[in-house]
Parts: sequence; structure tokens; C-alpha cells
Amino acid sequence: MARVEVVVFDVNETLSDLAPMGDRFVEVGAPAWAAKVWFASLLRDGFALAAAGTAAPFAEIGRGTLRAVLAGTGTDRDPDAAVEHVMAGFLDLPVHPDVVDGVTRLAATGVRLVTLTNGAAEVGDRLLSAAGIRDHFERLMSVVDAGVWKPAPGSYAYAARTCGVDPEAMLLVAVHPWDVDGAKRAGLRAAWVERAGAPYPGHFLRPDVTVAGIGEVADALG
Repeated sequence: MARVEVVVFDVNETLSDLAPMGDRFVEVGAPAWAAKVWFASLLRDGFALAAAGTAAPFAEIGRGTLRAVLAGTGTDRDPDAAVEHVMAGFLDLPVHPDVVDGVTRLAATGVRLVTLTNGAAEVGDRLLSAAGIRDHFERLMSVVDAGVWKPAPGSYAYAARTCGVDPEAMLLVAVHPWDVDGAKRAGLRAAWVERAGAPYPGHFLRPDVTVAGIGEVADALG
């Protein structure tokens, strides 16, 4: 791990805490558990487009899948207003409790820090700025500029080109096993953040290191 030059953070769920999105669903008359169904549906459709060789913006897919989920679970608001109320929640999400200290520790090691998200870079900018750690990041990248969503190989290749390093000099940090697997197949190294307590799926390539929080990534780098 000593050869890592750039640490690449996933944003949604890795840095941001999506738990408050359940409250947004409740506020429009839908059950809180629908938030997880919606986010899984959003990812599914994004991956399907990537497999077909195309892409659509995160927010566009988010709104489309949200309409379907709300139609199935019910809402006491106008559908358009309900969709916009839930989507607005992405702009007010907090970071996980371990993020500020963990990112600060990593920055102190001198390693370069960047993000790579399937969403908009502006969302990550707002998230990190609110947490007071935006200045620790050299750049915030989005797959919008790559033309394909993670975990397609082209998304990670775009990140390596943009940062001017070989893929093997990059370490992806993500809570999603599918992201870890994609990065590994693209030649990056990867750290899996095990927050949910679920076992790592055996059908994916395993991470180089498993951590319970962001702070342990600095320990792994030595």
C-alpha cells in the first residue's frame, strides 16, 4: 500500500450518510424503507445503461425511479412536488461520523485525495464544504465527464488519466462491493469500508484492505 499516490473516494454512502433520506420519504407520506428501494433502483438503472454502452445523469435517473417507487408506495403530495422534495434531500446530507477525522488524517500523510462519483460533482462539493474538509481534496470528479458510470472500466480509466497517474497508483475507497470489484478489474487497488456488517460477496474480486471507517485507511497506507 506504500506505493499509493492518489486515494479516490466514492461519495454516495461512502462519504455521505443517506439515512436522512428516509425522513424525506416520510415527509411526503411514503414509508422510510422506500428510500433504500429507491436508491437501489437508481443504481440498477444506471448500471443497466452502462452495460448498454450509454449513460444518463444521476438526477434524471433518480427522478425517474423515484416516480415509480412513490407510485408503488403512495404519497400525500402532488407527485412532482414529492419528487422534488425527496431529491432536494441529497443537497443536505451529512457525512458519516468517521469521515472528517479520517480524511484529515489521510491528508496529513501527504497522499493526494480526490473523489469519483456517479452523481454530480457539485453535490460532493457541497457535502465536503459543509463538513469543512473540501480543501483536503485536490479535485472532485464525476462520471459525467467519463461518459460512463462506475463500475464500467472507462470510469476508473478517466480518473487515472485526469490525475495523471497509472491505475495501480490509485486506491479506491468505497462502501459498495460492486465499486471495489470494478476498481480492481480496472487495475486500481481498493479499500472496502464495512459499515453495514454484511459479509463481502464472494462473487466479487476482494479488496486489498477492509476497514471499519475512513480513519483506518491512513493506517493501511502506513
